[in-house]
Amino acid sequence: MAKICFLGAGSTVFARNVLGDCMRVEALRGSMVALVDIDPERLEDSRLVVEKLNAALNAGFRVDAFLSADAESALRDADYVINAIQVGGYEPATVRDFEIPKRFGLRQTIGDTLGIGGIFRALRTIPVLLDYCRVLERVAPDALLLNYANPMAMLTWAVLKATSIRCVGLCHSVQVCASHLCEELDLPSDNLKWRIAGINHQAWLLEISRGGVDLYPEIRRRAQLETYRVKDAVRFEIMKRFGYYVTESSEHNAEYTPWFIRNAYPELIDRYRIPLDEYPRRCLEQIARWKELRASLLSDAPITHERTHEYASYILEAIETGQPYTFGGNVLNTGLIPNLPAGCCVEVMCVADRNGITPTYAGPLPMQCAALNRTNINVQELAVEAALTRSRDRVYQAALLDPHTAAELTIDDIVAMCDALFDAHRDMLPDYH
Repeated sequence: MAKICFLGAGSTVFARNVLGDCMRVEALRGSMVALVDIDPERLEDSRLVVEKLNAALNAGFRVDAFLSADAESALRDADYVINAIQVGGYEPATVRDFEIPKRFGLRQTIGDTLGIGGIFRALRTIPVLLDYCRVLERVAPDALLLNYANPMAMLTWAVLKATSIRCVGLCHSVQVCASHLCEELDLPSDNLKWRIAGINHQAWLLEISRGGVDLYPEIRRRAQLETYRVKDAVRFEIMKRFGYYVTESSEHNAEYTPWFIRNAYPELIDRYRIPLDEYPRRCLEQIARWKELRASLLSDAPITHERTHEYASYILEAIETGQPYTFGGNVLNTGLIPNLPAGCCVEVMCVADRNGITPTYAGPLPMQCAALNRTNINVQELAVEAALTRSRDRVYQAALLDPHTAAELTIDDIVAMCDALFDAHRDMLPDYH
């Protein structure tokens, strides 16, 4: 009987989906689930929903809920830990991450992976996640941590560098990349064979074929037709210039490079259809939808669940049964991609089975793809080092080397912006020297 601990269980819909998936796995029948969150109201909502789903699916799970202050009890003897925490939430943290940079003339789209928003999200989250890992080292040292939280690469890197906990980062991008690309170009998306490697949110679709036919020539041709170009303008431009398609969306990739969001060239926003302030807008929409959804989930209305494409339940099933499962995971680069820095966090295909998680060798990336990845890895490395050493200079350096930030602001403005964010987030950050 497995024990699954879910950190950040106040994300009720996500907890419901991931744990509902697990309830559909026969090998996990009768598992124990420990829900953990800092918000007692959201935690209770999630407990009620998960209990309701457990009853509807007759999964035999035992569900307990714990506030974060009692995390040791929740984590004790855990086999699997799923992390979905967001330190500071939308209000106040995300609002500050967007509004303060705007005062300096820096606009963002998502701000959760790279850029100034990603850096400060990492600085808030890494200490909290490491605290949980220190508890795990005492009470469940053999647990497997599945990290779903962003900034994915920075959090996973920090855990694997600073603790002894086994950890793999999981993201939606890889599993839907090839099929999404074909569908948006009106190409058949069944029976695809593909290969992806790189870093989280900027991994590369290196090969894609169907029935033994290489699809890339037709993909590249269609992507430059106006009918299709506007659907995914940033990614198609990157593919045009670098030769390969990246896994994460155009709104994300617009802020991972210095070319698309430029105050001096406002026409680029329309040309590449860049949705500035997209993440805050999504947050507000989700908050509004949650009020209606909460009433439905907590009502007497029947509840059910069909297994989703999220990786977690398939990984747990593979480990419990020994039937191998292949997925895209974020792990440390132990020679897996030779032309990316050793020890950085890379996204490669991994195999789950009774041995746990085994990353596979991806080989070197095309030179230009590796070069673009390294511009992002520079920021990730410095931000992780900043969080582990509490070095203010490392934060400045991460921001100064961020491609989008450096394209827009002067050195003095970047340092002043970091100072303003330090001041705004002081209640959620340790002391930096």
